[in-house]
Amino acid sequence: MDLRLPSALKLPPAVSSVLPGALASRVSGGTVSVVRLNGVIASASGPVPRAVINLQSVESALTRAFEAENAVAVALVVNSPGGSPTQSQLVADRIRGLAAEHELPVLAFCEDVAASGGYWLACAADEIYACPTSLVGSIGVVSGGFGLTGLIERFGIERRLHTAGANKARLDPFQPEKPEDVEWLLGMQAELHQLFIEWVRSRRGDALDESADLFTGEVWTGRRALELGLIDGIGTPREVLKERYPDAEAVAVEPRKPLLARLGVGVLAGVPGLGALDPAAAVVGALEYLEDRAVWSRFGL
Repeated sequence: MDLRLPSALKLPPAVSSVLPGALASRVSGGTVSVVRLNGVIASASGPVPRAVINLQSVESALTRAFEAENAVAVALVVNSPGGSPTQSQLVADRIRGLAAEHELPVLAFCEDVAASGGYWLACAADEIYACPTSLVGSIGVVSGGFGLTGLIERFGIERRLHTAGANKARLDPFQPEKPEDVEWLLGMQAELHQLFIEWVRSRRGDALDESADLFTGEVWTGRRALELGLIDGIGTPREVLKERYPDAEAVAVEPRKPLLARLGVGVLAGVPGLGALDPAAAVVGALEYLEDRAVWSRFGL
């Protein structure tokens, strides 16, 4: 006997989601939990609030998305130019762990860009989709910095640095760059690159067209990424989810906000004495903003 109700009589997710699992499955076509992963991947957001992805910032949203009692799938909307390799791995591992625990399929949707660490996150899904114009890939490792040796000399500033350990002060921006330090950095990048390649191969398998230069750090449009096996299809979340789960309703799941944010009070402005950033924090915030812009600008965004 088919106990499902006609679509006109189905309860909205706000009601069916609070019903016991067995009853909810009879009165609803279920829901697809939608989690947005937007921003540079970094361990912390710094003194100036900004959109970042790390395990701490997305943990609550991912947990609630997979634990939704009548969820039939989880959709990840990825818009990230990459960032921290460790945070990329931590978030991806958490997604795979929750998917296995709750036995739910995971679909990833690439927006403007899912590159470098952003593509690492997308590979945590069972299926990856993108728009034809999305930028996908960039399977490589990059690091950058500034050399400030001449700057402090110009202002008559003396650099004093004391270490225990010959390699403790590698790549110090206030000291001349040493060839052996660059060689060490390139070796570290090569190791991280290999780990990235192994992750992509483990998730994409035989779908990859390895005759192409997939692992050079190149980025492709969604259309080309489909030809290379980096994604499974072209489509938006609305299109794909409607086709795959016609009786389910997409429900956005957001991270839990701090108490002051839930009350509509600015985190800094609402705390006495913190209404304005101190000069040091302002400088750090400005540098973080420029660093974020540099990451996005590599993809013309």
